[in-house]
Amino acid sequence: MQIKNWMLALLLGVIFASTAQGYTREEVVKRGYLQCGVSTGIPGFSSVNEKGQWSGFDVDFCRAVAAATLGDASKVDFLPLANNEAYTALLSGQVDLLARQAEWTFTRDSALAVHFTGVSYYDSQGFLVLDRLGAQSIRDLKKAKICVAVDSDEAVRLIDYSDRNFMEFKTVAFESWDLAIKALGSACDVLSLKKSRLYVVKKELKSSLSAVILDEVISKEPLGPVVRQGDDVWFNIVRWTLFALVDGEELGITSSNIEEMKISNSLVVKRFFGLEGNSGKGIGLASDWAAEVIRQVGNYGEIFERNIGGGSGLNIDRGFNKLWNKGGLQYGPPLR
Repeated sequence: MQIKNWMLALLLGVIFASTAQGYTREEVVKRGYLQCGVSTGIPGFSSVNEKGQWSGFDVDFCRAVAAATLGDASKVDFLPLANNEAYTALLSGQVDLLARQAEWTFTRDSALAVHFTGVSYYDSQGFLVLDRLGAQSIRDLKKAKICVAVDSDEAVRLIDYSDRNFMEFKTVAFESWDLAIKALGSACDVLSLKKSRLYVVKKELKSSLSAVILDEVISKEPLGPVVRQGDDVWFNIVRWTLFALVDGEELGITSSNIEEMKISNSLVVKRFFGLEGNSGKGIGLASDWAAEVIRQVGNYGEIFERNIGGGSGLNIDRGFNKLWNKGGLQYGPPLR
């Protein structure tokens, strides 16, 4: 983010923190729809077709929040935002939340008046390598030309990694990632970026190029929904929507078997459906809010599979995004 954008976001954060006290849910209900900030067109995560219809992993999370808050997953207005304008849009009130804009870091969490509500996607910086280079590991990339965006987090990490591991990367910097990606095959043979984005790049490579994504990574990048500080009710709604998606998958509740699961004798499942316990009253939601999220959008696994997993053209492996009992890091606190 450019300095002027950071300064504006900080100023807006100071102003907003003094006035934002538990009102976002009421504004969303009064307005009748959710305003959700998404990235500016990344296939599988957030993209819009010629009919103006949005789809993707991040899009479905926004719809899940709308289902929880308004009872209708379709009541969402999507605003595409570049990384350098996302936090300004959030803090100025243009959007009610950011779906998955940037990684959770100390600086973003402490310098801006925002809260990360959880991790919806565990990402990492990896390498897309053209086959003609013949590289099979990061060690094979010594002196290879790597395309990056100038002053990006990825460019900084490459320098740090090369220093720590006594390697010599030859980075070729461009003003934007779009330009860096277009230069692959001419100015460089390697692209280093979030692995989720690399899968998209690989799918869209021109036919004259073929490439592989290395298994090795050089960073951890937890990504997730972001809301403004000063509104604990809204923070909890967004956070527990994410947890409900994950808990629903762990319980085996899907959009296709939800009516069957509703009559389960399991106390845990009854709580999920709002038939036992405190349900959603504590944060202003209907008793069956979690069930409606799954009914209308699906659980975490369903969202992953159809947008970026095996059911999509990207076929991204879940990796750390598997459930905790499947070898991954995703789990949600119990809904009780």
